[in-house]
Amino acid sequence: MPALPRHLLRARTTTLGGVVTAMLRVLSLGAGVQSTTLALMAAAGEIGPMPDFAIFADTGWEPRAVYDHLDRLEPMLPFPVVRVSAGDLRADIMAKRNTTGGRLAAVPWFLRMPDGGDGIGRRQCTAEYKLAPIQRRVRQLLGGKTPKGGCEMWVGISRDEAHRMKPSRVGYISNRWPLIERDMTRADCQAWLRRHVDMEPPKSACVGCPYHSAARWRAIRADPVAWADVLEVDAAIRNQPGFRGQQFMHPARVPIAEVDLRSWADRGQGDLFGEECEGMCGT
Repeated sequence: MPALPRHLLRARTTTLGGVVTAMLRVLSLGAGVQSTTLALMAAAGEIGPMPDFAIFADTGWEPRAVYDHLDRLEPMLPFPVVRVSAGDLRADIMAKRNTTGGRLAAVPWFLRMPDGGDGIGRRQCTAEYKLAPIQRRVRQLLGGKTPKGGCEMWVGISRDEAHRMKPSRVGYISNRWPLIERDMTRADCQAWLRRHVDMEPPKSACVGCPYHSAARWRAIRADPVAWADVLEVDAAIRNQPGFRGQQFMHPARVPIAEVDLRSWADRGQGDLFGEECEGMCGT
């Protein structure tokens, strides 16, 4: 998608008290429940002004159902869906590299240290494979410029997940949460989708995301292809040359094939993470 023409950028730019207002309205589309609802509400004119486009950051390791859902959703929207990518996260994990040329893709795997202690690895996958390609495309659409607040980014976070709200990391993008503005919960989004389009979007998170709930792991295990993928990657991350400790995909810190995948509630525990990754990587 080329940059917007300069005359159009000038026409859309206004100044209030010396501050440039947004030239672009972009919907961050993770293809999950909330962002799907947000996109379709915008398409129906229930939330406005109409976005210029939606943007989907593809890690290359999304569930097949996410790609299928996105293919179905795209023709339903009156604005284009731009797909961006910084590479294939799974391939980079297996090759022990990242997008910056480093020695490994930094996913927050669960660590068992040599002294028996526990830890969690650094989390750079969201920044490298989601945020960076989105920011790069926004800069391109702004003609290579980075005016303060030049892009208003719509993020699909609902009221019950308000703890996931985070400000933009760059000055030329300002985040907006339209579902929060309308006091909508995830359940409200699901009800809206049932009423208007009879659609149930899949979970939007990488196949091997370490923040999956037990229910999500059980669903992945029910798919032989996806589960074989998980087992292969989980075994591959165990011992990294020059890296202290062993890495595991699951917080139990044992091979995932050996994990008791009953829900946290079934075991009398609370959800440790609130599935935070889905809020960061796209909902």
